Amino acid sequence: MADHQDPDEVWDEYDWERFLQQQDRKTERYMELLERYSDDPQRDQIIAREMGWFHLMNKEGEAWAEHVDSLFDPEDGVEGALGDEGDEGDAGDGEGEDEDFDVHPLYKMAFTVGARVERWVEDAGEAGTLPDAAQLSTQMAVAGAKLAAGLGCDDLDELGMTIAYLKRALRALTVALEAAGRLHEDGRMLNHDHDEIRAGIFQVRDGVVELMGRHRAEWMRRFGRR
Repeated sequence: MADHQDPDEVWDEYDWERFLQQQDRKTERYMELLERYSDDPQRDQIIAREMGWFHLMNKEGEAWAEHVDSLFDPEDGVEGALGDEGDEGDAGDGEGEDEDFDVHPLYKMAFTVGARVERWVEDAGEAGTLPDAAQLSTQMAVAGAKLAAGLGCDDLDELGMTIAYLKRALRALTVALEAAGRLHEDGRMLNHDHDEIRAGIFQVRDGVVELMGRHRAEWMRRFGRR
């Protein structure tokens, strides 16, 4: 994205947020339909019609559905679906294969905190099965996924998209923090566990806020508007 690009042609964080919300609603609708019609022999055609994917209702769409089903053939398994390509992928030395998010310190930090949360869930016994524990674990996973999506384009080519994903990660971290607080208040999470997890979440959150500030400043420098 060059500095001279017309600002009116560039999506800002709010344009991206609206787009991502639309995709969320489509995903939820798809999952609902998949659960409802999972055993129906006309499942793929019904879902395509309900989702408005009319291009998948022709012969080409039927071939695509058959291909998708073949990837999940229990007789072949995952290795059968991958074929020889999976072996070739493992044979490389790994150089240059990592995405940017995978080596970004903020993602690494979130991954570490998420792993710490999972250890607590595993060791917490009954407390680890509570709704707040599930929310803590789930929201840390969501935060990691949003950071991966945002930091994967952290080369400033898509500032608006990066900021939108960072905002979503921030919301997930806030919910996770609140869940950890409730577990601690109820005596379900010991002091040292809570202090460690809370400090880790705050550290990631501070990093997200700082990075959002930098990207917003760069956006203003380039386009002179929010």
